[in-house]
Amino acid sequence: MSALYPWHGNAWQQWQQLRARLPHAVLFYGTQGTGKTHFAEACAAALLCETPDATGHACGSCIACGWFAQYSHPDFRRVRPEALEDDGAEGDEESDTKKAKSTKAPSKDIKIDQVRALGDFMNVSTHRSGMRVVLLHPVEALNTAAANSLLKMLEEPPPHTIFLMVSNGLDRLLPTILSRCRKFALPMPDQAQALQWLREQDVKDADGWLAEQGGAPLAAMDASLGEGREAMDILLRQLAQPSVEGALKTADALQKIPVPDLVAWQQRWLYDVLSSKLAGTIRYYPRFGKELMRLAQGVDTAALLQAIKAIGERRAIADHPLAPKLFIEDMLLEYTAAFS
Repeated sequence: MSALYPWHGNAWQQWQQLRARLPHAVLFYGTQGTGKTHFAEACAAALLCETPDATGHACGSCIACGWFAQYSHPDFRRVRPEALEDDGAEGDEESDTKKAKSTKAPSKDIKIDQVRALGDFMNVSTHRSGMRVVLLHPVEALNTAAANSLLKMLEEPPPHTIFLMVSNGLDRLLPTILSRCRKFALPMPDQAQALQWLREQDVKDADGWLAEQGGAPLAAMDASLGEGREAMDILLRQLAQPSVEGALKTADALQKIPVPDLVAWQQRWLYDVLSSKLAGTIRYYPRFGKELMRLAQGVDTAALLQAIKAIGERRAIADHPLAPKLFIEDMLLEYTAAFS
């Protein structure tokens, strides 16, 4: 296991306290792009390690750690969407972006067959008379049937088994699953800590990338390595100068960009407009400060709040748009109407 991210030091101490009376299911939650899956993996490795060090970390040298490093420990299972699979490797939930090569798009859901497969795993003795560990992420990717199947396991947990689950947002989870887990909050790093880490990774314009990703350093690094800035700027320029003609042209230009990304960028833009209007501050897009302030001065507060509510509803269905271009057109036209 690689070292924890520097902002997880206090959380690791809390985890050591929790280990004294370990529940059967722990739900790690927090902002996307902050390394939650990496932290949960460190916890799993430590639970399976045969000679953990004085701080509770896996030793990295025993036979169990060797198996874990190769993702072949017989008492460990990971459950995640096919879309996060990358030749068996495991990274952070925000870094697993490569898709399996297939003629069919890999599923973004955790399916019932994946959860049912845990039955055989949990019905046999542990390999070295230790614990079984299941790492499941992200929990919100469970489809309905899979969620119900998991719920039955959480209601009657097998002995010597712990579920480590990771979520980007508790509001998308079944209350019945939440009630059967010990919730464990993982914090956002403070800005100075995040910027220092990004600069250590040689990320250029770290301040700008971090702001655009809402302070999430891993998301900022991924964005800096990707090719999304040009698409983002096309969208933001349209949002800065809303028009019906521009909305249609922009939807045509961006129809191949992942819809969830576009929705997230517009949602942050609207939050900046609201923040500008109410407090004169800008969080996500300071490089568009003049445009945001101008829009904030001209928009009706009720219309702005309605636009924020509408984009939030769109985000809930953005993963599966029936017609991406039409979805983007409708989103931009709705925005234009709010600012007209």
